[in-house]
Amino acid sequence: MRILEFLGICVVALLALLFLLFFRRRLLMVGGGTIRLQVRVNTLVPGRGWASGVGQFVGDELRFHRMFSLAFRPKRVLDRTVLVVEENRAPDGPERLTMPGHWSVLRCRNGDAGEIEIAMAESTVTGFFSWLEAAPPGQPGSIGPRPTIRPRPADH
Repeated sequence: MRILEFLGICVVALLALLFLLFFRRRLLMVGGGTIRLQVRVNTLVPGRGWASGVGQFVGDELRFHRMFSLAFRPKRVLDRTVLVVEENRAPDGPERLTMPGHWSVLRCRNGDAGEIEIAMAESTVTGFFSWLEAAPPGQPGSIGPRPTIRPRPADH
C-alpha cells in the first residue's frame, strides 16, 4: 500500500512540475516579442552544448530563457547596442541532429562579454537583423519626430 501511495505522489509531483514549466513558458510568451531560440552554453564538445529556449525582445535586450527551467530570470541577456554578428552559417556536423534543417547559426560578439552562438529559424533571422539594426527614437543616427507646423499669428 505504501508503494502505491509513493508512486501516486511521484506522478502528481511530476505532473505539477510539467504544468509549471508550460505555465512559465506561456507567461513569457503572453507579452509578445518572443522567438524560439537555441544558445550554445557549452563548447567543450564540437557541435554540442545547445540549450533550447525562448528569446524575448525587451527594449534593447534579447533575453534568453531556458525551455526546461523554472527561473523567471533570463539565462543570458544580449544587448543590441554592443552585439555584432560575425558569422551566419547553416548547422553542420552534430548540430544538424539537434536543430531543424531550416535554422541558421549566428556567431556573435556581445561586447566585453565575449563570443556567443545562437541558432534560430531562417525566417526569424531576418527579423532579428532588423531588430539589431533598428535604433529607438533619440539614438544617434535615428530619425527624429516630424516638426510640427503651426500657423503664424495674423498681423492686425
